[in-house]
Amino acid sequence: MTTDHTAHIIAQTKAWVDQVIVQFNLCPFARREVEQETIHYHVEPSADLARQLQTLLQLLKQLDTNTDIATTLLVLPEGVDDFDDYLDLVDYAERLLELEGYDGIYQLATFHPHYQFADSDADDAANYTNRAPYPMLHVLREESVANALASYTKPERIPERNIDFARQKGAEFFAKILADIKKSKQ
Repeated sequence: MTTDHTAHIIAQTKAWVDQVIVQFNLCPFARREVEQETIHYHVEPSADLARQLQTLLQLLKQLDTNTDIATTLLVLPEGVDDFDDYLDLVDYAERLLELEGYDGIYQLATFHPHYQFADSDADDAANYTNRAPYPMLHVLREESVANALASYTKPERIPERNIDFARQKGAEFFAKILADIKKSKQ
């Protein structure tokens, strides 16, 4: 993968964060991190599961030593296009966090172009709350999450609010935004 292609994937990911996550307030804590430029974006070009997990471990260690990074998005454009394969990767990634002693320090949020919540239909607009232009793992600092949630009224309502909003807008609305981002020459 060329440097230009990696930069293009990062630009598309940033566009998704801006145009979906921040614009529609799907994560009420994202705007601050975007404005302060404390999100680290990393593309792992390899389709190899072991390499993807090794990159995740390196990013965890980077977070350990760099407090200027609030959160990291590990973008995985190869190897986990199939949602079931992606879910396998997520299981391995969660186990890696436990094995490396990161349980309670970091947590993962998951995003995929074909994200589908359990017991939902594939065309349910609610799935778009976790759909992104590329498969990715979002590494969050647990302490930051706890602090943010403590200052937010009724944080347990965030997922419900997002699902209601997504269903109100409809799947076609979000599908068009994602398609436009993927077509863009960012």
